[in-house]
Order: sequence, then C-alpha cells, then structure tokens
Amino acid sequence: MSDFTRLLARNRNYRFTWAGQIVSEAGDHFNNVAVLSLALQETHSGAVIAALMLSRAIPAVLAGPLAGILLDRFDRRRIMIASDLVRGVIALGFIVAIGYQQTWLLYLLSALLMIASPFFTSGRSAILPSIATEEELHTANSLTQTTGWITLAAGAFFGGTAVARFGYQLAFVFNSLSFFFSAYCIANLRSIAGHFRAERHGLNETQVARPWHEYREGLGYMVGSPLILGIALIGVGWASGGGAAQVLFTLFSEMVFKRGPEGLGQLWGIAGVGLLIGGFVGNRLGKRVGFEAYKKIVFFCYLLHGGAYIVFSQMPTWPLALLFMGISRASVAVSSVLNWSNLLKHVEDRFRGRVFATIETMNWSTMMLSMFAAGTASQYVTVRAIGAASGVLSSSTAIFWGWANWTGRLPEPCITEDPETVEIHGDPVA
Repeated sequence: MSDFTRLLARNRNYRFTWAGQIVSEAGDHFNNVAVLSLALQETHSGAVIAALMLSRAIPAVLAGPLAGILLDRFDRRRIMIASDLVRGVIALGFIVAIGYQQTWLLYLLSALLMIASPFFTSGRSAILPSIATEEELHTANSLTQTTGWITLAAGAFFGGTAVARFGYQLAFVFNSLSFFFSAYCIANLRSIAGHFRAERHGLNETQVARPWHEYREGLGYMVGSPLILGIALIGVGWASGGGAAQVLFTLFSEMVFKRGPEGLGQLWGIAGVGLLIGGFVGNRLGKRVGFEAYKKIVFFCYLLHGGAYIVFSQMPTWPLALLFMGISRASVAVSSVLNWSNLLKHVEDRFRGRVFATIETMNWSTMMLSMFAAGTASQYVTVRAIGAASGVLSSSTAIFWGWANWTGRLPEPCITEDPETVEIHGDPVA
C-alpha cells in the first residue's frame, strides 16, 4: 500500500486522474446493475441481456479505430474531457427509459454511451506514461487497475442495493454526475509542454485525408512487435469466454440462484474483491520477477482463471459460487496487471492511442460474438452448461501463450526512449 500512497502524495496529475476514475467507474457500475436488472425485470429473457451487451459492444468496436487515430493526432486530455461531458448527458437519458418501459430505449442509450467510451478509456491508457515517471509507471498501472476493481466491487454492491431499495433513478443520476466530476478532474491535468499530444512527424493534408493509412500504420507496428501482438491476442482468447461471462452474471443471479438485483450486485462485488486481491499480488510480482518469469505467471494465471470459472458455474450454493468467482477474478487480475505494465513500458508514445484502442476493439469484437453466442445458447441449453463452456474458452488463451513462449516467439522488446515526453512527467504545476 505504501507504493500507492507515495505515488498519490507526490504526483499531482495522477491524483486528479485517480480521483476522477474512482467516481466515474463507480457510476458505471451503478448504471450496469440498473440497466441489466431493469431489462430482465421487464422481459425475463436471457436473449435481451445478450442484446443489451451487444448494443454496448458494437459501438465500442466501431468507434475504437477512430478513437485511436484521434488520440494520436490531437490533445488526449481534451478528447477525454469531451468524452466525459457527452456521456454525462447521455446517462441522464436512461431516466426516460424507466417511464416509457421500452427496451429499445435501453439499447439506444447503451449504444450512445459506448460510442463515446473508447475516446476516454484508450486515452487514459495512452496518457498514463506522460503523467508518471518510468519508476512510477508500474505502480501507476497497478493502482489504476486495482482502483477499477475496487470501484467494481463497491459500485456493483452498492448499485445493486440502491436499485433494490431506492429505485433505478438514483443509479442513473449518480452515473451522470460521475462523468461530469471526471471531466473536472481531467481538466486539471497540467504539463510543462502545455499539451498532451503525442510527439509525431508534421501532419500534412494527405495524412488528414487518409486516416485509414494512420490506423494501418498502427496495426503494422503491433504486428512487428511479437510481445505487443501476443498480449493483444491473449486478450482475444480471454474475451472468447469473457463475453459470455458478462451475460451469465445476470442469468446466474436472477435465474439460477434467484437473488435479484442484490444478488447481481453481490456477484459483481465479489468479482471486484477477487480482482482487487489479484491487483495487489500483480503489483508486488511485477517489481520482483523478470521477463521470463512474467510470461510463465501469465500462463498459469489464465489456466486457474478458466478452471475456477468452470467450478463456479457448477456450484450448488450461492456462497461457494461466490468463492470460486473470487478465485477466478483474482487470477485474471494478476495477469492483467503484468500484461498492461509491459504494454505501457514498451509501446512508443506516437502509437499508444492506436495500440490501446486496437486492443480494446479486438476485445470488444470477440466479446460481442461471445455474448451473442451465450444469449442464443441460453434459449436451448442450461445456464450452467454455458458457464462451463465459457471457462474452457477463457482458459484456452493460456495454450496459445504457452506455445508462443516455449517456442521462443515472445522475446522482450528493446525499450525505446522518447526524450520529448520525459519533461511532462510528475508535477509541473503545484
């Protein structure tokens, strides 16, 4: 914990980023619980839950490439602020959906919310090496991810409780206000350079008219780096089962264990606790293990993650189901912290927006197919059977990673130094 507190005490820019993250992500989970519970209450259909997930995934997939290009071309801070303001307005629209009781409104608003999302989430990843020194970067990444998992646990639990006791309006209002607070925090970021644009060659009219050329350039950079491509593909393997898992959370809570909104909040909450534990473990391991050990840890974590999820899906009682869910999430958290720290360390600044947006797009695309498959399958087979298949698919990513590692296809990249970005680390403004 001392690493985290020292980082927050001495790095003003990261403090503001962190504060905005806490509130906005807690609001996201209030929204998730409220929307999914509202949809199931009105339709009692697993297919509708899958459709809602797809309505969030498809826009994120479509917006991802554009987000990456813009984040590498313009000031990343300004793009993140615009994303927050737009999402704050959209989030209020869910209140209208309560009164009209029209499922299509939930689809539309979810889609609009997610169109704006990649501009912020990929931007936050791209900007992190610019607000943390090289020595702080692993700790900053660990705290960012751990904070996301804390807000998952707290936001889901309190979101479920709030919806059950006070109704859906409170969740949607809080979600909206959280985006405006995040925008305020990001607006307070400062740099000596006076901006948060990526260092790049001069922009000419040909480049402006050919954004696809810039995106392909980013793809070529990823393909040319085996580690970066490997981390991207291992995420795709996880998402092949992870998308179904997003749908199954609601189905297990509402239909298998009959726990309602509170149960859904508890399930997401215990998942957040597991992720939180894994985040702390990942932070400690990242400072103690070398590159070769890191790759082996990732392999074993994905095996344990998928195996524990399979066991979760077959548990007869709620407490045991929650226990194995926590184990599953703790395992994937360790690998996530280690993988993301390596990305932040090795991806060049001029490609960060496109790399992180592309990885997010790849994950959402795969999750979209997984969600669709789970929603369709829920009409024909049991939820428990779909859960077991989801765990198997999530673990399969370990096979690819292990094969690539043991055949020498994942060498450590050379660390590239970008002297133009060093001066904007730390606290330029008191």
